[in-house]
Amino acid sequence: MSVDFKFTLEAAAEGSMARAGRIKTRHTEFETPVFMPVGTHATVRAHPLDNLTNIGFKIILGNTYHLFIRPGAQLFREFGDIHNFMQWNGSVLTDSGGFQIFSLPNHREMTEEGARFRSYLDGKYHLFTPEVSIDMQRAIGSDIMMVLDQCIPSKSDEATARAAMELTFRWARRSLEARADSWQALFGIVQGALFPNLRKESASQITSLPFEGYAIGGLAVGEGKDERELCTELTTPLLPKDKPRYLMGVGTPIDLLEAVHRGVDMFDCILPTALAFQGVTFTSKGKVCLRRGTYKFSKEPLDSNCDCPTCKRYSRAYLHHLIKTNEPLGTQLVGIHSLTFYHKLMREIREAIISGNFINYYQEKRQILDLDDLENPITKPKVNIFQPPTLGKFEIVYGEDFATIRDTNVSETMHSVNNPLEESKNLYTGQSKLKERLLADDNSSPLVVWDVGLGAAFNAMTAIKEAESIEQKRPLHIISFENDTNALRLVLKNSNRFPHVFHKAPAILLSSGEWLSPNGLIRWTLKEGDYFEYFKTVPKPDIIFYDPFSANTDTHFWTSNAFSSLREFLGEHPTILLTYSASTAVRAGLLSAGFFVAAGNGSGPKKDTTVALTKAAIPLYPESRLLDKDWLGRWQRSDARAPLGGTPELIERIEDLILKHPQFGV
Repeated sequence: MSVDFKFTLEAAAEGSMARAGRIKTRHTEFETPVFMPVGTHATVRAHPLDNLTNIGFKIILGNTYHLFIRPGAQLFREFGDIHNFMQWNGSVLTDSGGFQIFSLPNHREMTEEGARFRSYLDGKYHLFTPEVSIDMQRAIGSDIMMVLDQCIPSKSDEATARAAMELTFRWARRSLEARADSWQALFGIVQGALFPNLRKESASQITSLPFEGYAIGGLAVGEGKDERELCTELTTPLLPKDKPRYLMGVGTPIDLLEAVHRGVDMFDCILPTALAFQGVTFTSKGKVCLRRGTYKFSKEPLDSNCDCPTCKRYSRAYLHHLIKTNEPLGTQLVGIHSLTFYHKLMREIREAIISGNFINYYQEKRQILDLDDLENPITKPKVNIFQPPTLGKFEIVYGEDFATIRDTNVSETMHSVNNPLEESKNLYTGQSKLKERLLADDNSSPLVVWDVGLGAAFNAMTAIKEAESIEQKRPLHIISFENDTNALRLVLKNSNRFPHVFHKAPAILLSSGEWLSPNGLIRWTLKEGDYFEYFKTVPKPDIIFYDPFSANTDTHFWTSNAFSSLREFLGEHPTILLTYSASTAVRAGLLSAGFFVAAGNGSGPKKDTTVALTKAAIPLYPESRLLDKDWLGRWQRSDARAPLGGTPELIERIEDLILKHPQFGV
């Protein structure tokens, strides 16, 4: 079946990258540049479809993630598609769900296979893969589908951005294959955060695949306006001229004008309808907030230069009254104007491009689009906005019954789902049988625990407090590795929310590099700096709490080389390693390094974690649930069977090592 989609480029502006075109789908033909209202739940919030048709919209956006959660694919199959379900005769573009999953940092887990997340509706967990996303979009019957991508904060570090970019490319290939013989168009997505080299690489990768259009993703998620515009300007020339370019999730009227100037054809954003709920809208004389008292007696229309039903009939005073009394009609009337303003802006921009007058229009329009109401200027009061305590790149995150620490550079949170102390006991001290081993009287040498990723000292302090709670017969030596101690320093400055540091040890550790308990049985040593430089200089561990940030952020901790170096250093020493990751790639890296690998306790959304053992440690942990041949079979079918950091030359040898691993009875 051929794809029912055609893009025609009709004009290009002089002195600008702005373009005018036309898109034909199965359901409609519409002109570009185009703004698509967001219909998250198969409806543009507060607006009957007649409103959209009367304004002139011929395409809207639906949200695959939310429609997957409710009402689900089966309903759309029963009705035939979303057009029949919502009685919309225009076109529909569905996003893939990647951004919505990104917005659930405490309730999702990203793997090579896909994203496992908890439903906000009933708390159940779902696995959302590229194939599931495309299957859902095929059931919806949208005219344009989007590939599933991994969205990350735009200011992520380069390693995180590269990992997400490469995963997005692998998912794009799977999405294209899952599309099969569908008549629906499919767009690829360029990622790469704010790194020009990654944006260029991603564009080269994605445009090598035969998509009907290409989107610029990963923007409007934390960067500044100037950064977004520079990134857009860099990326659009890398995309084919004969296919549409879509900037996802952007934005304000000035954002749209600037992006068209930089070569973008398609846009979506919730702003015009979302702001209407607050009584905020855009006009030809700047942004207006109708909650302001200055409009209480105003007989003027909302925008004297607008001919929408709201502006032709109602005064600002009436709209002010509706918004202040939270009447739904107020939201709808303001939204009608907002959507009309956006549609009219796109029409004006297109006319300026076709007439050859775009640059003059651009220079004139950009002066007023981002202003507040010119007739009623706002004097903004000074307000004190609560900011969470920070130190360096770390900030405190407050939950309902516990607090933890977030790395703002990469937007990753330490022990983000469960109470950190409970998670430390469940994953690290409990599974390692720390108490039992300290109570053993057949070994007078210290039990050595490596704490890889000190962070806020949740794991180390849990171990210390458990040791102090018993009559230990064996000394304990904890060695913590960390290259940035600001997380622990921040916790100590705000100790009222962190009961685990109600103890002398953390402060002494930071000041002198080591703490020794009064009875001399517990020693805690800090190795501040690069773990890979230090680990061969300290005693071999009996237990390893392996708790650096994820493979997306601290990739070098999770590579096959990292695990192989560690395994070589351990030799025949009986060591157990415990980590929160259940990634197939991480487990493959541990196996290829020579560890025996087992499934560990579940944590939050993860049904299990990972335990790795040297052969000599297996008798100490006979209850370990070693991965079996069923796992091996799933691994062989997985797209993520190669360990992280494995070069093409090494992958074949690594796979051979895993297949011949004695754990699987070979």
